[in-house]
Amino acid sequence: MKKLIIAIAVCLVACETPKEKVDLIVVNANVYTVDSEFLKTEAFAVKDGNFVAVGTSDELLKKYEASDKLDANGKTIVPGLIDAHCHFYRLGLNQQAVNLVGTQSFTEVVDSIVTFQKKNQKEFIYGRGWDQNDWEVKEFPTKEKLDSIYPDTPIVIERIDGHAYLVNQKALDLAGITLETPAVGGEIHKLDGQLSGIIIDGPMELVDAVIPEPSKKTMIQALKDAERISIENGLTTVNDAGLSRETIELIDSLQQTGDIKIRIYAMVSNYPENLDYFLNKGVIKTEKLNVRSIKVYGDGALGSRGAVLKKPYSDHENHFGAMVTPVDEIESLANRIANTDYQMNTHAIGDSANVVVLRAYKNALKGKKDRRWKVEHAQILDTPDFDYFKDRIIPSVQPTHATSDMYWAEDRLGEDRMPGAYAFKTLLIKSGMIALGTDFPVEQVSPFLTFHAAVARKDTENYPEGGFQSKDALTREETLKGMTIWAAYSNFEEDEKGSIEVGKLADFTILDKDIMVIPEEEIAHVKAEKVYISGEKVK
Repeated sequence: MKKLIIAIAVCLVACETPKEKVDLIVVNANVYTVDSEFLKTEAFAVKDGNFVAVGTSDELLKKYEASDKLDANGKTIVPGLIDAHCHFYRLGLNQQAVNLVGTQSFTEVVDSIVTFQKKNQKEFIYGRGWDQNDWEVKEFPTKEKLDSIYPDTPIVIERIDGHAYLVNQKALDLAGITLETPAVGGEIHKLDGQLSGIIIDGPMELVDAVIPEPSKKTMIQALKDAERISIENGLTTVNDAGLSRETIELIDSLQQTGDIKIRIYAMVSNYPENLDYFLNKGVIKTEKLNVRSIKVYGDGALGSRGAVLKKPYSDHENHFGAMVTPVDEIESLANRIANTDYQMNTHAIGDSANVVVLRAYKNALKGKKDRRWKVEHAQILDTPDFDYFKDRIIPSVQPTHATSDMYWAEDRLGEDRMPGAYAFKTLLIKSGMIALGTDFPVEQVSPFLTFHAAVARKDTENYPEGGFQSKDALTREETLKGMTIWAAYSNFEEDEKGSIEVGKLADFTILDKDIMVIPEEEIAHVKAEKVYISGEKVK
C-alpha cells in the first residue's frame, strides 16, 4: 500500500501541467485596466512585449513562471500614459536655449539672457517661455533694451505659447523685416510708427528662415533629452504636433536602433514639401512610430491675441485676431487630405477659427467613415458650434490651458463668451470622447497636472475655490480614459495600446499614489515611480 501511495504521488507530480514561461509577472498591484468595463485587477503577465494574462496574483502565479517577478506592494498601475498633444522635439531643443518660463518681468527676461550668453557665447541667441500676462505690466515688451545690450548679436525669444517672438533689430535686419513688410496671417507690431520687435504668427516664418538650423548631433541630443523628461513624467507615447520629414526620419532611425524607446505619433507639419512626400507615400507605421496625420494651424493663441474671434477682443478694440492659414486654404487642404488615409489635425483656439475648421471638416468628410479628424485645442466655441463634434470629430484639448488662462481669459473674451471657453465636459458629451494632452513645453510636461486641471479645474495652489467653470470638469474615469484609451483611439491605436488587456503592448506606469481616490489637492503631486514600454523597464 505504501508503495502504491508513493507511486500515485509521483504520477501526480509528473502529470502536473508545467508552468508557462513568460518574461515578467506583476503581482499584488492596484491595476486600473481601463478596459471596456473599467475593471480593476491585481496582476498581469508579459511575454514578448505584450500582455498575455490579466487576473489575480494567485491565478497567474499558478499558471506562469517568469525570469522577472515584480511585487507592486499595492501600488497603483495604469496603462502607459499618452500625451495627445505636445511638442516633444521642441522640448528637447529648448534644453539648449534660454529658459524664460516663469519670468516675472521683462527685466528678469533680460537678466536671464545675459546670464545665458556669458556662459554659452552664442552667435545667435534663442530663448523661449516669456509670458507678459505673468508680469505686473501686462503689455508686450519692446526691443530697445536688447538692442542696447546686443546690437550685433541677433536675438529671438519666443512667447510661451509659440505664437509670438520678441526680436532685436539685428534679427529684424537678418529677416529683412521693415515697416513696409506685409504681415500675412499675423502681425508685425508697431509702436509710435516704429517696429517694436514683436512678431505674431504668420510673419514669424520670416524670422524662422534666419534661425540657424540645428546640427544632426544637436537634433539627436534634443530627442534624447525630450525622451528622458517625458519618461520621467510617466509618459510612454507622445503625439508631437508638427514635425518635418527630416525629424521624423531621424526619430525612426533612433527608434530602430533602440536609442529612443518612447512611442511617437507624428503629426506632419503643413508645408508643401511634407504634404507632397507623406500624402503620396501613405501611412507609415512601425511598432514605435505612427505617421498618419497632418498638423495645420488655423489661428494663433489667445494670450498673444492671435486667436480669431467672431466679435472683437474685449480688451482690444476692433481686433479679431488673424488666421494663420487662410479659410480657403483650410478648405482645400481638408479636401486633399480627405482623399488619403491621413488625419487632419487642426489648431483652433478662437470661436471663429473653430467654426471655420469644423465646417471644412464636415464638407470634406461627407460620405467618409471612421476618419477620426481632430481639432487641436478646441478652446473657445460659440454655443451652436459644439454640435459639429457630433460627427465624430475628436476634440484634443489640454486641461492646464484652462488653469493657466483663467486669470485673464475673461479680459480677452468678455463674460458672454466664457461659457463656451475650455468647455471640456461639453466637448466630451458632444463627441463621445476626448483626447487629453499638455501642449508642453507651452505647459509643464507632467500628465498629473493635466489630470488635476481636468478634474479639479484649479491651479496647484487649489485656486479658485470650487474650480474654474467647474461645470466642465471631467470625472477621474473620463480623465484617465482621455490620457489612455481615448488618446489611443484618436491615433487609430486602440487595438494595441491604451488599456491593460491580453494582446496589447505592455506599456504601463506605476504611480506613487492611487490617483483615482486620493484627495483632489494631492493629484497634481503624484509621481511616476516606474515606467515600462513593451514590458521593458525604462524608468
